[in-house]
Amino acid sequence: MKLLKIFLLFMISATTLFSSVTLLKKVTLQKGELRLEFSQSYDKKQIRHFTLRKPYREVFDIKNTRLAGKYVGKNLKSNHCRSLRVSQYKRNIVRVVIETDRSYVCTPYKPLFSWKSYHIPLPKFTLNPTARSSRYASRKSLKTRKITKKHKKNKPYLIAPTKSYHKNELIVIDAGHGGKDTGAIGGGKREKDLVLQIAKKVAKEIKKRGYSVYLTRSTNRFLKLSQRTRIADKKGSVAFISIHANSVPKKHRLTAHGVETFYLQNTRDAKSQRIAARENAAVLKGAGSRLSKKVIIDSVLNGPKIVQSNKLAIDVQRRIITNLRCSYKGVRDGGVRHAPFYVLVGASRPSILVEVGYISNPRERKRLFTQKYQKLIAKGIAEGVDSYLNNRKKEIDIE
Repeated sequence: MKLLKIFLLFMISATTLFSSVTLLKKVTLQKGELRLEFSQSYDKKQIRHFTLRKPYREVFDIKNTRLAGKYVGKNLKSNHCRSLRVSQYKRNIVRVVIETDRSYVCTPYKPLFSWKSYHIPLPKFTLNPTARSSRYASRKSLKTRKITKKHKKNKPYLIAPTKSYHKNELIVIDAGHGGKDTGAIGGGKREKDLVLQIAKKVAKEIKKRGYSVYLTRSTNRFLKLSQRTRIADKKGSVAFISIHANSVPKKHRLTAHGVETFYLQNTRDAKSQRIAARENAAVLKGAGSRLSKKVIIDSVLNGPKIVQSNKLAIDVQRRIITNLRCSYKGVRDGGVRHAPFYVLVGASRPSILVEVGYISNPRERKRLFTQKYQKLIAKGIAEGVDSYLNNRKKEIDIE
């Protein structure tokens, strides 16, 4: 009887353990991405992503997962990588390795309505065939790049191509507040000055990626609400990004900090309502009474670009946090939220509002007014926009 109990306990434990293991059923190359399909829904926290060098590799360890068969992920080849490897690294860990000749911004994501998929973008640059087939060739190309640093006129052949194919895509950057509207004030510093500095840096970063850019204001001037969104529509932009800085009452100034990205939607969340109310109070100055509460709520609930704005917000928030945490400790990820910001109402394209930090927090304020911190934020926004638009193109191709 005792042996029977032990046997039954063992069988129950084994069954539970087996059922909790996810199977990696399929790995394919589509639209410049490595696409992983699992047997069941999974948590992204199960995936550990890290980088190795010499040679450069993007590595993904997928915990509590097994390959569904011995041919899953085999014979994968791409002109953008030296090699693609999928293997059962440990009993319940599948390892995916993307080996390239040099680093690139790799921002994997879980598609919005696909709970069993995970997409890993490959680099956009194309490798020379000899670089893919030989590690010696890769080391030689690295050596070539080091030598050419002394002779900048002779650039190596592996330099990434200019992204001129984005030149017809316009991004509108909106520096919040301005003129008589100072925005939040903390330690003698004004929000309108900070966001203009960051907006200009964002414009430079986005231009580097080949896009056209338009700033709603490039000087200290006041803009009405209607002017801001009208610019985005009139110019035919593909995205509208409004930049702001957050603030809280004195009793919370030492505890409230971090980056948050918002898209337009109604909400019951008290914090989001408070932030929206503060920004709306400022931006509606001089807007008159034409914008009734009913019109705003109708726009919020019926906006056709809510889903796309959410995706844009996710990409931008992720890249800002990643960039800042590379150089600074204690950067809080406030996440992606939705709130009825009036400045986003009426825009007929994906639109987000980025709260780059709390000007009321002494430590964060000091960082926000440094060139390095501003450049990292700007780089993150630009990378997020680029990632979103490239993924959007792939979605449209599939559709």
